[in-house]
Amino acid sequence: MTSVSDEGDQAGSRAGGRAPVPGVPDTEPPSRDRGERVLDLLRVMARLRGPDGCPWDREQTHQTLARHLLEEAHETIEAIDDGDPARLQDELGDLLLQVVFHAEMARQEGSFDVDDVAEGIVRKLVRRHPHVFGEVEVSDAAEVLVNWERIKSVEEGREHGVDEEIPATLPALARAAKVQRRAAGFGFDWRSVDGALGKVREELSELEAELDAAGLTRPSSDSAAHGRIEDELGDLLFAVATVGRWAGVDPETALRKATRRFGERFDAMRAEAIAQGAALDDLSETELLERFRRAR
Repeated sequence: MTSVSDEGDQAGSRAGGRAPVPGVPDTEPPSRDRGERVLDLLRVMARLRGPDGCPWDREQTHQTLARHLLEEAHETIEAIDDGDPARLQDELGDLLLQVVFHAEMARQEGSFDVDDVAEGIVRKLVRRHPHVFGEVEVSDAAEVLVNWERIKSVEEGREHGVDEEIPATLPALARAAKVQRRAAGFGFDWRSVDGALGKVREELSELEAELDAAGLTRPSSDSAAHGRIEDELGDLLFAVATVGRWAGVDPETALRKATRRFGERFDAMRAEAIAQGAALDDLSETELLERFRRAR
């Protein structure tokens, strides 16, 4: 039977734990309930994974949950794009659940727990923000990102490849932007946005030249012309991503929003055409563009 004294000692041990991470502000947690509801989530997750918990939760592994993590991340991005605070709150909860779920499985395996996860990211944030927690000075947000990559290289004790450890499964534009930020950390960057825009014009001109050389017909996918066009299109997209980085605009987000806007306008244009008895296949390119411009 546990005594009151024992319970107090255990509570003190839980509350104290390891020594505080240097640099963490000694202030009240800026949350309505001081983070207590996060602790409730830990308790609920441990119960679900416990001996008398939920069969589905108990049989999950890091591998079986991987797709759910990806889905919740995408749903969170959609909520952000929608500008819906209520939905964002809900989706962030689902995403937080995935983090806690994986951490609880790791705790049961004896590898790490959620405090190890949190401590790791806290220490990283303090180390990589010397302009906040140290004496380093920065001029703008872009310099912060450059310093981040430099500090990372120092921490790892080696100069890693510019695209090393960047997941190949990352969306291509997002991966391009990350590679460019890392290269900028090594000093390889345009000194002005004019240089970045000039590169876009150069790559567009080269793509046009390849398309002209291919003639009016589309080259087959296994032809040399197709390969050259693919290379030039890739170079153009990479250059456009650089302009986005210079402007402080995430190219992946910009393209995602542009695709959504196109879908909404196209559906409106198509609905209008159907109502008027017009078939899009029968319209000229000029007529299609005029209808598309009106569909706002």
